This record gives sequence, structure tokens and C-alpha cells, in this order.
Amino acid sequence: EWNRKAVSILGYTKAEAIGKNLVDTFIQPEDRKSVSDVLWKALAGKETANYELPLLSKHGERFTILLNATTRRDAKGNITGVVGVGQDITELNQVMAESKRVADDLTRLIETANAPIFGIDVHGNVSEWNAKASSLLGYSKMEAMGKNLVSGFITQEFRESVNQVLSSALLGTETANFEFPLFTKHFERKIQILMSATPRRGPDGQII
Repeated sequence: EWNRKAVSILGYTKAEAIGKNLVDTFIQPEDRKSVSDVLWKALAGKETANYELPLLSKHGERFTILLNATTRRDAKGNITGVVGVGQDITELNQVMAESKRVADDLTRLIETANAPIFGIDVHGNVSEWNAKASSLLGYSKMEAMGKNLVSGFITQEFRESVNQVLSSALLGTETANFEFPLFTKHFERKIQILMSATPRRGPDGQII
């Protein structure tokens, strides 16, 4: 079986594809074993859902198909083959890979920035603490993560004002150039911080 969508994606006409060995003809050598395993399982009656099937087009392009491999049976219930019903997720995978690359770049930027950067979750606990914050304040990332930022790192007289700024950011209101002092780990010195508080959002747009 080889429908029109398979023709349009892979470039092989139905006449070209019918009768050819699927694995040997359309699958790259490094993926042949895993694809064969899925197909043989289906031929034994064990179906596979949501398998990412890598395919090579007639012109050498790689495509990824999200495949459901279903056992095909005749009127008597005897297994006669496998039907693969799939969805082209090549573009989706590319978008996800690009999103991951951007996220990785952002993580590296935060970690190596020449300014202290810290983040909190919706409960006010530290969820980000870069290398500059560690070097300035003396707390390692491991020591800081998960601790409440205001009660753990802000001096008593500034806790209320800092908490207001952070609470506003968690509600979606940004604050720029808010100045407050921080003491280092062993209270050796006081550091003046000029903070910009910006909401952090997840993929769904919700503040996290």
C-alpha cells in the first residue's frame, strides 16, 4: 500500500514503491534494525503506536513520520501484512530542535553574563542563580536554589519593598532599575544591586 500523501512526501510514485522492500529501500542503514523490529512485531500481532519513523525521500531528503504500525488481517483473522498510518512531523521536530537551541543559548547567556542574574518561581523560591551572582554574594548555585529569595538573601529593612517588586512581576508588571542592598554570605560587605524584575513565562504564556 502506498497512498498519495506518501507519494507527495517521498517523491516515489505508487508504481515505483509497490513491491519494493520498505526497510532496504526507504530507510537509512543506521535506522533499519529498529524499524525492522517494529514491523516484525506488527507481523507477530503486536502493534506499535507513535513510533518516529525516519524515511529518506527519492531526492535524499530526510523525513520523520509519527507512525502507528497496525497488523493487517484477512477475513479469517490471519495476518497478511502491516499497515502504517503516519503523520509527517519533520517540520515540528525542526521547530522543537530550534526552540531547544534557543533555550540552550539563553541558558548559556544567563550563566555567563557579567551581571548577577537570579530568578524565582511563583512561590518566591530561587530557580535561577548564575555564576556572577555566586561570585558576588558567595553562595553557590547549589546553596541558593530552592531557597526563598526575600527571606534568605534580602536584609530585613528591604524585604517588604523587594517582595512588592517581585510580587508585581509575578502578576505581569515589570520593574526597571530598582535599587536595593545585598549582603554577601558572611556579611563581609554590602553590595548595591540595580534590579530589573521581568516575568518569566512558560511555552503556554503563563508566568512560571
